[in-house]
Amino acid sequence: MPVQAIQKNYEFDARDAQKNYGDNMLLYVGWDHHTLFCAAHAFVVSPQQSLQDLIDQQIQAGFNQHPDFEHIDWSKVQFTLNRECLTDIDFSKSLADLNFDHKSLLRFVTPSLDGYNGTHV
Repeated sequence: MPVQAIQKNYEFDARDAQKNYGDNMLLYVGWDHHTLFCAAHAFVVSPQQSLQDLIDQQIQAGFNQHPDFEHIDWSKVQFTLNRECLTDIDFSKSLADLNFDHKSLLRFVTPSLDGYNGTHV
């Protein structure tokens, strides 16, 4: 359904534009089959940090309260970046080298971990 402003010439600069993040970027991360987190988390990250740094820092801080988190085998995790499967991932590569960009969506699936008591929560 289209949205129409109630004021003519309603224009504004989006606050989440890349220019407002300096050398950083906005990244969304979601953990599939774990609906305790109802939506992807938003993180401000450096495109120069490695995927391993992202996991150790932001993802750890954002998702470690879930009881499944400590059981994740990161070598078996299936990653999707902007609806494209990531395969043969080098965790030491920078996010920029892995084609992450401003407002990318990274989703991950943890095989054999299906939420609290297998309920996808």
